[in-house]
Amino acid sequence: MAQPEAPSDPLINSYLRQLSPQVRSRLLAELERLQQLGEEIPGSQDIIALLRGEFRGTAPAPNRIDAPSRCFFQPLEPVLVECAPERAHAGQISRSSLGPIWSWISEKLLRTMCAEYIEAVKHAIAINDTRDAEQIASAFQTKVSRYVQQMLATAEGTADIRHGLMLYTSSPATFDDLVKLMTVQRVHEALTAFTAGLPPKIHFAKDESVTKILAALNKLRSASEEAVPFALTVVEKHLDAKWQIIELATKGANTREAARLSQMPYALAVQIVLDQIDDKKQMLQYALRKDRMRLAKDLLAEIHTMESAIKKRIDLRDSDWGRRLEELMAAVQHALANEVRRLPIDHQHLRHVLESTHLGSPHELMTKVAAAAELGRSVIARLLPHG
Repeated sequence: MAQPEAPSDPLINSYLRQLSPQVRSRLLAELERLQQLGEEIPGSQDIIALLRGEFRGTAPAPNRIDAPSRCFFQPLEPVLVECAPERAHAGQISRSSLGPIWSWISEKLLRTMCAEYIEAVKHAIAINDTRDAEQIASAFQTKVSRYVQQMLATAEGTADIRHGLMLYTSSPATFDDLVKLMTVQRVHEALTAFTAGLPPKIHFAKDESVTKILAALNKLRSASEEAVPFALTVVEKHLDAKWQIIELATKGANTREAARLSQMPYALAVQIVLDQIDDKKQMLQYALRKDRMRLAKDLLAEIHTMESAIKKRIDLRDSDWGRRLEELMAAVQHALANEVRRLPIDHQHLRHVLESTHLGSPHELMTKVAAAAELGRSVIARLLPHG
């Protein structure tokens, strides 16, 4: 692999050249993870740009690891997400966790067995025997699972796993992703059957669509309760409008009370929608910082749609869901307020936008951004879609 080109700081360049390609790969993954979490590290942008150019210009990126590891992790594909490990819910596994987990397996847990596995898979791939590669990967998955489960059965073994993973990542949540990986392997057969029964695109516009998915989920739950969170992630990926997954938590519940809904089998769907709002909120903050107003306008409309969907279906009073939604909308308000401070005021344009029916009831959203409006309302006028 080519060495990285020199960045502007010769000390940084000298340091990076001393690192192995594997360590530089993990460094990039870690810096990107911290960036996703909103951590601002002085000087990191130059390093990220440099390492991205190295890995994504001449070799697979850290999150697109080599063929043997891709074969090993292939069963996880339906539940992999691009967020940081800390942001992955019970039914998701962060793709950025795969690199550290693979490094731990191949360098610490089963070094000799893994080397043999890598050679066997590479040979199968070289002769284009995909089926043999899959069978070899499946056998090695079973071996790894057996060793990890034995370690997880004791406090000492669990501590050893945590310590081992921290040699390759600063994220404690990677351990949680490893545990979820073990669960996906256990429920793989049931989850695969469930996924195979889903249409490529799911539309919840009609009640019968929701009913069919609920029936499939109930069947899966009777076979494997552990598979349910991952099944919800799969359903979300198939949905035409992803926020509609909330229907699985509320349909047929005969209640709007958050406390009772939180005890329902598919209550995780509500958290999933809140996570969607969180993702859109972060994208909105980025769009505002970069003056990408068209994108910001669309994101604000999507946030409003998801907020309204939750409030329509759930009485959020005195609930954790309600508190989290308030925090998210307060962050949206703060982002708008910051934007307002640097923009000119245009009250006539604001009036025109508030008369728009595109969002249904823009006054509800305006109430939540009242603080921003006090500072100057032109930004909201620029962001809310026109009629």
